[in-house]
Amino acid sequence: MKKQIDDKLTYMIIGCAMKVHNKLGCGFPEKIYQKALAIEMTKEGLKFDLEMSIPIYYHDVKLTTRRVDFFVQDKVMVELKAIFQLENGHLNQAMNYCEACNLPYGLLINFGAKSLEYKRVYNLNHPDNKTT
Repeated sequence: MKKQIDDKLTYMIIGCAMKVHNKLGCGFPEKIYQKALAIEMTKEGLKFDLEMSIPIYYHDVKLTTRRVDFFVQDKVMVELKAIFQLENGHLNQAMNYCEACNLPYGLLINFGAKSLEYKRVYNLNHPDNKTT
């Protein structure tokens, strides 16, 4: 059975991102948005790990590690971008990060467009996302 995502938490994260985008607009490097979002999430009382390293495995062999921009409340992976337009490759990357973190869902947030873009991404291999 598919579990419901934590809407309250994802809405809080998106709300923080909207505050950042409204204040800074588009055009800055990703790191600036990351720092500003960390400030907003801290003000909202959200606990998070910043640039958490996650291992990438092929079968049982560790290939490398990647860094997730935010890992919020031990529940939501948040990947940031500061680009003109999101593409399928960015969605695939975020979905892969969800899988590597063993999370059912995460957020992909783009500060680079004129309006803030965000998408919920799902780990299709997670048991919570399998239909029975």
